[in-house]
Amino acid sequence: MLNAVPASPPVHTGLPTARAVDHYAFTVPRLDEAVAYAVDVLGGRLCYREGPVEDPSGDWMTRKLGVHPRARAQVALVRLGPCTNLELFEYTAPDQLLAPPGPNDVGGHHLALTVADPDVAEDHLRRAGTVRLGPAGPPGTAHRWFLTPWGMLLSVRGPLRPDGRRFVPAPDPHPTAVQSALGLLGVEHVGYTVADLDAGVAFFTDVLGAEVVESGAAPDTGPDGHRPPGAEQSRRVLLRTGPTANCELVQSGTGALRSRPPRNSDIGGHHLAFYVDDVDAAAAYLREQRGVVLMGEPETITQGPIAGDRWLYFSTPIGIQMEILSMPDGSLPYERQTTARRATPGSLRWHDRP
Repeated sequence: MLNAVPASPPVHTGLPTARAVDHYAFTVPRLDEAVAYAVDVLGGRLCYREGPVEDPSGDWMTRKLGVHPRARAQVALVRLGPCTNLELFEYTAPDQLLAPPGPNDVGGHHLALTVADPDVAEDHLRRAGTVRLGPAGPPGTAHRWFLTPWGMLLSVRGPLRPDGRRFVPAPDPHPTAVQSALGLLGVEHVGYTVADLDAGVAFFTDVLGAEVVESGAAPDTGPDGHRPPGAEQSRRVLLRTGPTANCELVQSGTGALRSRPPRNSDIGGHHLAFYVDDVDAAAAYLREQRGVVLMGEPETITQGPIAGDRWLYFSTPIGIQMEILSMPDGSLPYERQTTARRATPGSLRWHDRP
């Protein structure tokens, strides 16, 4: 559980009863490989695995997850650093796309890590088979770009100075040995490439209650390290999404090969999940928002490692699939099998700034 500052009164703007980003979810080709990398290379802690998630004869997978009715999924949850959960999926589906979107494409994405020493971190990542993209950037560039063994983009940068606006990862008081070897301080942001940056920012601020903290990189500027080598220099906006997360939205490039985001079941599929106190109240609010489509009604999981989780997926007009959920952390079945625990908001609220 996070170390909390005194909670502020609830702020009635944005997603009702929202506390924090709960997890970043990504669909990978091989779940075992991705879990091993997240644990053995990035220093995460495996909390649980579940599956198969399937409906052999009905349409539940389509109605609730937006995938082919015969799709089948295996899932794992890895805690990465003090504040972040990664939910990793391996899908099989008759219509699955096997190539992930690129950074210029709609649906492109990356995970940005903050480390104590970028040189030490690069050496650690390269020894584990992580590919460094491009040569060292020009003087003053902060980001180094890497590709995981299955093709997901990572950016790495050194410590940030707190400015009171963006979330800045702080050292984990109880790091794993691998986390210490990497020097991981935490996940600084997740990045998504969208078809319409202005519409994306408006959705995040007006509907979700996010705050703009940084804008940059007009298309005609030179490389600044914020985009991977070879990617177009597109406009981007960094938003504060709750007390312990940032989200970067990037305008898709003129050379984009894909104009539609991936489905959950495609390699490179993804969604963004928010922890809320009241899933039903949040769903009622989202139902009234233009362009939002709820995938059925909220459901409560009744068996498995996270029995008691109440959740609902929804699609958005900006092409990023999202989820709202509320879990009885502290009494989940997986907690009887491991000492690892999901990162939770604790007493923090959406507009708190620890």
